[in-house]
Amino acid sequence: MRTKDATRTLEALIDRKLPAFLWGAPGIGKSSVVRQIAEAKGIGFIDLRLSLMDPTDLKGIPFFDKEVHQAVWAPPSFLPREGSGILFLDELNTAAPAVQASAYQLILDRKVGEYELPEGWAIVAAGNRENDRGVVYRMPLPLANRFVHLEMEVHPGDWREWAFRAGIDERVVGYITAKNEALLRFDPASDTKSFPTPRSWEFVHGILQSGMPPELALGAVAGAVGEETAVDFMAFAKVMHRLPNIPAVLAGDTSQDVPDTPDALHVLASALVSKTLEAPTDETVEHLLAYTLRLPPEFAVMTVQDLQRAGVAMEHLDMYGKWVERFAYLL
Repeated sequence: MRTKDATRTLEALIDRKLPAFLWGAPGIGKSSVVRQIAEAKGIGFIDLRLSLMDPTDLKGIPFFDKEVHQAVWAPPSFLPREGSGILFLDELNTAAPAVQASAYQLILDRKVGEYELPEGWAIVAAGNRENDRGVVYRMPLPLANRFVHLEMEVHPGDWREWAFRAGIDERVVGYITAKNEALLRFDPASDTKSFPTPRSWEFVHGILQSGMPPELALGAVAGAVGEETAVDFMAFAKVMHRLPNIPAVLAGDTSQDVPDTPDALHVLASALVSKTLEAPTDETVEHLLAYTLRLPPEFAVMTVQDLQRAGVAMEHLDMYGKWVERFAYLL
C-alpha cells in the first residue's frame, strides 16, 4: 500500500477508533505518517514504546485504598486522561511477549486495570516485518487479531511530494527523481550498517545543510546511505554549479541558460519547484512557466505537475494557457 493510500486508510480507521497496525521496512516513515495525521487533525499524540516497559507498567502500581479498604491499581501517568488523540504503540513487536500480552486488553477493550482510554483516543501500532531481520518477536495470534493490518510501501512520487513540503535539499530531491531505486535499498540479507531509506535521505539533507566541508561530507553521507550510493550522489550533486540563477529566473529573466545534461536538469526542476514554493505568487509562477517553455518537454511537465500537486494554482494565468498549448500532447 502506497504511503498516500496508507495515510487515507489510517485516517478513516482512526476516525472510527479501530485499532490499526502499520507494517513496513525500516526507515520508510511509518511513525512520521501517524504523527502527521495527528498534527493534521489537531489532536493529541502519545508515542509509547512498550519495548522499554515491564509487563506491569501498563496496568500501574497497586496500593491500598483506605476508603474502600482494598488494593486498587494506580494507572501510569503516561496514558491520556481526557481529550482526543492517537496513542501510538511504535515498534510494538519488539516488546517482549509478556509485555505484548499486557497490551491485549488496552488494545481491544480500551481499558487495563483501573484505567480506561478516553473515548476520543484511537490506538495505532507500527513495527518492522519479521523477515526484515530486526529485533522482533512473533506477534501472538490473539494480539494480531486485535488489529486491522496495513503494509506500507515507499513510493518515489509520494516521497517527492512530502520532500517539497518539508523543504528537503533540491539535490536530494533531484537525485531521487532521477534514480527512483535509490530511495530505498534495503536488503535483509546484507550486513551493511548504512543503506538508503527515506529516513537516511533526510539525514543527508541535514548533512548538506550543515555547511560541512566537501572533504568531510562524503564520509558523512556514506555513513547515512552507504559508500556506493554516497559516491554516486556526491557526483550527481556537483552539477549545482551548472544551474542557472534560480532567483533571476523567477524574477522574469527567461534568458538564463538551460542545462544540457539529465543530472543537471533533474536538479534544476527540483530547485525551481522548491524556490517557487517559498513564495508562489502569480508573477513568480508566470515567470517559471515562461522559462519551462525552454526546457525539454519531460522536465517542463514534471516541474509544473510537482507545483500543482503541491497546491499551486496556475490555471487562471495567461502563461499557463500558452504552456498547455505547447505540452498538451504530454498531459
